[in-house]
Amino acid sequence: MIIGVPSEIKSDEYRVALLPVGAQLLVEDGHTVLVQKDAGIGSGYENDAYTAAGAQLVDSRDDIFAQSEMLVGVKEPQPEEIELLRKGQIVFCYFHFASSRALTEGCLNSGILAVAYETLTDERGRLPLLTPMSEVAGKMSIQEGAKCLERPMSMGRGILLGGVAGVEPASVLVLGGGVVGTSAARVAAGLGANVVIMDISLDRLRYLDEIMPPNVTTIYCDPHAVEKYAAEADLIVGAVLIPGAKAPKLITHALLGKMKNGSAIVDVCIDQGGCCETSKPTTHSDPIYVVDGVVHYCVANMPGAVGRTSSQALCNSTLPYCRDLARLGPKAFTEQSPGMAAALNMEDGKITCPAVAEVFPDLPGA
Repeated sequence: MIIGVPSEIKSDEYRVALLPVGAQLLVEDGHTVLVQKDAGIGSGYENDAYTAAGAQLVDSRDDIFAQSEMLVGVKEPQPEEIELLRKGQIVFCYFHFASSRALTEGCLNSGILAVAYETLTDERGRLPLLTPMSEVAGKMSIQEGAKCLERPMSMGRGILLGGVAGVEPASVLVLGGGVVGTSAARVAAGLGANVVIMDISLDRLRYLDEIMPPNVTTIYCDPHAVEKYAAEADLIVGAVLIPGAKAPKLITHALLGKMKNGSAIVDVCIDQGGCCETSKPTTHSDPIYVVDGVVHYCVANMPGAVGRTSSQALCNSTLPYCRDLARLGPKAFTEQSPGMAAALNMEDGKITCPAVAEVFPDLPGA
């Protein structure tokens, strides 16, 4: 199979979908690997490393798309890339279709087989290809949220997360107790903040109650609790996930008026539409905006800023599946398990992921 690795072109995206070692193993498997020139530079991987691994460098994005039977990427195809896709081509990357009708319609019209990192599950129902980026984004959410609370950076409240002797620390509310939320809560607690983490699973809350330090409190997530603790929070981290579907809107526009002036929201689930009604995607170049006195940070590719760490973490997880997909082909790949089948979001111009189909009921679905 001819496997193509294009450069990522989303704003401030420095990750690469395949490390040189991955290229070497795919070549050893008998495949041809085409890597766009400079695709790995943002993550610290020079062109020579790919050629030494047996990959072929290609100058043109058009040529990568035209020659490849399977494209391996990080972020969803951008508008100018959708035009280059062709019927029957396998595309393996993060799609997050539920957040964008234009992306969904464009990919449907192209006729590709969309195999999505974010909906593939393992034998225990976990999301192994989403987990590493969730860990990165969760830790970064506190890093970026701390900056949002600084007055010179964003008109924040001027609060140090951990406080100092004689001064109380910041209050942090984490919405969602999954991988993102757990990572965020640990970092915030480690810096000395008072943390509340919410979830709708009592089993998950019991687990978090056992493993978290004393300055983390677990609270069941219901509308009254969200309103109470949001009003008290200096920083809110949106970490809610419904695989493949839009994130629920837990923070309403009206609720912003009850929050502290200069408080901040870091909406990590912006890829799935965000959990705040006033959230809209931003970039690392222009990451924040203010609504009703509340600072919003809604960068849609947070891990892209730490390209080397993120690329290594991502490729450690995706490479085994990438090799299986290339070796078996999409039909046999999806027949291996229900979790593998869940990765197929689109085929022959039809949506095959129930969560995405529910968001766009008027679009063709199998």
